[in-house]
Amino acid sequence: MTIATPSRDGLSRPLAVLVVAGVLGASAVLGRRNAPDPSHPRTRRWYKRLDKPGFTPPDAVFGAVWPVLETGLAVGGYRLMRAPQSQRRDAAVGLWLLNSAMVGGWTELFFRKRALETSAVAAGAMVVTGAAYVATAAKIDRPAAGLGVPFVAWLGFATLLATRISQRNAESTETRR
Repeated sequence: MTIATPSRDGLSRPLAVLVVAGVLGASAVLGRRNAPDPSHPRTRRWYKRLDKPGFTPPDAVFGAVWPVLETGLAVGGYRLMRAPQSQRRDAAVGLWLLNSAMVGGWTELFFRKRALETSAVAAGAMVVTGAAYVATAAKIDRPAAGLGVPFVAWLGFATLLATRISQRNAESTETRR
């Protein structure tokens, strides 16, 4: 069963907006807390010293990509929450919540704990849960699912990048701070 547009049988508009803002806001706060930017000079120095592969995008790319991905997740999550309640809808929303939490959690692993190998494994797990989110959401609301596809694609790239960084910095993984 595919629902063309979200129905008012799901969460109310204000409640859906509040849930999306709260969940993605919490993830963003956690990510911001761990960001390798000038407000976190120690983390920034550590990140700059890592041996990264040549395909590592410039820092500005990360800053440009994540707001777009999170906007897609926000709109997708909102649409799902507005869809009529069902087990499938609840499963899609649960996977949306899981992926939103994992984004913030990944920054904690990589930047704060400097657990490079663990963060690479976590990134791979996010590809799996992200793909499950898209597949489950597609049964409820195709536009919501479509908005998750760039997220999963980026996670695939991020997993490759995190794995290569972990391999290239194996001696510093999970020990040096």
